[in-house]
Amino acid sequence: MSETRDAILVAGSANLDFVVRAPHVPAPGETVLGGVFATYQGGKGANQAVAAARSGANTRMLVALGDDAYAAAIEASLREAGVDLVIVRAEGATGTAFVVVADSGENAITVAPGANAALRAEHLPVLDGVGLVLLQLETPLDVVEAYAKAARAAGVRTLLNAAPAQTVSSGLLGAVDVLVVNEGELATLAGKASLREQLDALAVDTVVVTLGERGCCARAGRRYIVQPAFPIEAVDTTGAGDTFCGAFAAFLVGHADLATALRYAAAAAAIACTRAGAQTSIPSRDEVELMLAGAIDSGAAARLARVCGVPTS
Repeated sequence: MSETRDAILVAGSANLDFVVRAPHVPAPGETVLGGVFATYQGGKGANQAVAAARSGANTRMLVALGDDAYAAAIEASLREAGVDLVIVRAEGATGTAFVVVADSGENAITVAPGANAALRAEHLPVLDGVGLVLLQLETPLDVVEAYAKAARAAGVRTLLNAAPAQTVSSGLLGAVDVLVVNEGELATLAGKASLREQLDALAVDTVVVTLGERGCCARAGRRYIVQPAFPIEAVDTTGAGDTFCGAFAAFLVGHADLATALRYAAAAAAIACTRAGAQTSIPSRDEVELMLAGAIDSGAAARLARVCGVPTS
C-alpha cells in the first residue's frame, strides 16, 4: 500500500510582533505619534502554519525558538492552532518584528531574526506522510535551499514564498514546484518587465503573484489563471500574504485544482485584512467558506486578466 502524504511541513520563522498603530508609516527621519500598541504572535513561517491548520490541513512546523519568555507564547499559539511542532532550542532571543500599521491598513515591518537564524540543514525531520514542504526567506538561504532539495529528493512538492524580497540562487528555484511572490518580490527575481514576461521568465512550473487589493495571477506551465480580490474594508494587512500562502498550501496538499486553491486563498487573505494582528487575523475554514458562498462579480476575472496582460483559459 502506498504511503498517504496529506501533511504540510512548514519550515520557517516565528516571531513575536510588536505592533503600533499610526496615522501613516514614518518616512526616513520622521517621528510619528502613534496610538494603540499590542503584541502578537507572528513570523512568516508560523503565520503560514496557522493558516494551513485553520484551513483544515494536517500541519507540522520545524521552528527555532530562543530561551526567552517570548518562546513560550509562540509555542502555545502554534499548538492551540493545531500545529504539530519540531522545535530547535537556540540560545538567545526568539525572533521579533517591529510593525507600524497605518490607518489605511498598510504596514512597514522590521524583523530581528534571533533564533530563526539557528535553523540548519540537519534539522529537517523525516518527511514521512508529508505531501508538501512550505518555505519562506526569513531563515538562512542556504538552509532553505537544502530543505527544498531534500524535499525534491524525497519526491515531496515544495512551495516557496520568496519573502521578504531578496535574490535567490538558481539551485533553490530549480528545486521549487510552486513559487508565491508579491509584485516587489517578483521584480527582484525576474527584473523589470511586464507581469506576463516576469511570470514566464522564472524556471518554476507554477508561479503565483499576489496583487494586493486587485487579487492574484498565476502561471501553471503555459496556462494562466487570475483570481480577483474579494472586496473588503482593510483594517490591517499584516499577515495577509502569509494567510494566502498557508491557505493555498492547504488546498494544494488536498489535491484541489489551482483555480480552487487560489480562490480559497484569496478569500482567506481578504478576511485577514479586516482584523488586527497576524495570527489573530487568520480565519477558520468555515469563515472562508461563508465568504465564498457570497455573490461573484462575473466580469472581474476578465478585467484583471486585461490588467495583467495574460490570456485566460
